[in-house]
Amino acid sequence: MTAIPHIRDPHEITRTSFAMIAQEAELDRLRPERRAIAGRVVHGCGIAEVAGLLAWRGNPDAAGRRALATGAPVLTDSRMVAAGISAPAGVPTPRVLCRLDAADLAATAEAKGISRSAAAVDLWRPDLAGAVVAIGNAPTALFRLLERLSEWPERPAAILAFPVGFVGAAESKQALVDSELDVPFVTLPGRLGGSAMAASAVNALLRDAA
Repeated sequence: MTAIPHIRDPHEITRTSFAMIAQEAELDRLRPERRAIAGRVVHGCGIAEVAGLLAWRGNPDAAGRRALATGAPVLTDSRMVAAGISAPAGVPTPRVLCRLDAADLAATAEAKGISRSAAAVDLWRPDLAGAVVAIGNAPTALFRLLERLSEWPERPAAILAFPVGFVGAAESKQALVDSELDVPFVTLPGRLGGSAMAASAVNALLRDAA
């Protein structure tokens, strides 16, 4: 076997990665409380410019950390987001709830004329108050959440919104930005997003101190 030169130590890979991110994404230009989430999101997508494109309301970092520290769940629209959430050693892994496997969800969605992801949001209500919401796939889930929050009194602690795609992604995130919702959030305007970004944002709450 011919050895190919590369960094092999996983700890060194992580250290070097975040040193490069801090420099290339110019994280020092962001408010201190925004750097952890921004750095992790950049790490999840490999695009340094994303750090400067994020849209924020309030302090989702502090709100999300407090929520998870008290045992609040993460509500997500995607199994891929759930699979990407991991706590470091010594930090409890949060409950991650994805309702896509709920009984009769497909039939309910068809009857309502909505997507399964949107129908799953309707099942979040019992766990919504004080939870961290992480959307990394379906714009319809973010649209549905905004609709429900206009009706429901329950409020999540923070929203990490990274739906992706060509239909509805930019529009759903803009709807969040334009809303008067009294919930801290971070989102990436436009089509770009994805489960890796959403999971990375949650992981920032479990790891890096801002």
